[in-house]
Amino acid sequence: MRTPARPTTTNLELVAVLHALADPVRLELVRRLAAGGEVACSPDDLDVPRSTLSNHWRVLREAGLTVTRAEGKARYMTLRRDELEARFPGVLDTILASATASATATA
Repeated sequence: MRTPARPTTTNLELVAVLHALADPVRLELVRRLAAGGEVACSPDDLDVPRSTLSNHWRVLREAGLTVTRAEGKARYMTLRRDELEARFPGVLDTILASATASATATA
């Protein structure tokens, strides 16, 4: 199996990262990655069709937010936190903190 393409750290673009995080489903996926490390490609408790979920993972990967590991037919995603922090210091933490505060305020 070929390794899915992802930008190098120096090729990460802030606009692509922000676009990827602008969708609520993708933001939730990144929140889960930030909290729990590696996430399976189809989380059980997410009510999103598999085809749509695949598209969300593709957008996150192509923006440079995730890396995909294949194990048989299963795919596992991890957040490229260190690389994102090196390229855009504080951006990911700020977005995740803001999203958490917004979720808490509406609950």
